[in-house]
Amino acid sequence: MTEQLGDGELLVAVGRVGKAHGVRGDAFVEPWTDAPDERFSPGSRLTTEPADRGPLTVESSRDHSGKLVVHFAGVDDRNAVEALRGTVLLVPAGARPVIEDPDEFYDTDLIGLAVRTVQGRQLGAITDVLHSPAGSLLAIDVDGREVLVPFRTEFVPVVDLAAGIAEIDPPDGLLEL
Repeated sequence: MTEQLGDGELLVAVGRVGKAHGVRGDAFVEPWTDAPDERFSPGSRLTTEPADRGPLTVESSRDHSGKLVVHFAGVDDRNAVEALRGTVLLVPAGARPVIEDPDEFYDTDLIGLAVRTVQGRQLGAITDVLHSPAGSLLAIDVDGREVLVPFRTEFVPVVDLAAGIAEIDPPDGLLEL
């Protein structure tokens, strides 16, 4: 999920507030980031969607039986946490670590790229990136229908973020399904 602030700054979702844990204002948080320790470290300030529920500042965070538990400053009881339940937590896209590998991308950077085949046929835009045990798939809107393309070099040989395009070389019949 991405969102843009009024000043044009792009925000990316890093998690969602879940149910309360205990009675002192702790909340389970579903992390949507590879770096939850960094994103939810004490002092981290998070923008929220809906906006009127934040911003929220992390006071503390910890692991509890494999789940992330966060205490936000000023959220000191179970009712206050329940009022935040479902809130999406966002950070500026520029705050993400730079990816060094030229073949690695943030999902949010791929969504919205125009897609064309290696032969030049314009298809549509990437609408989502799905992750499965077998690998990642790009969801592409092709004439109003969703087509899933394996996000592997042999099927997606070109991703040019600066130009806003991705080129695909789909297996025979994929676009006709």
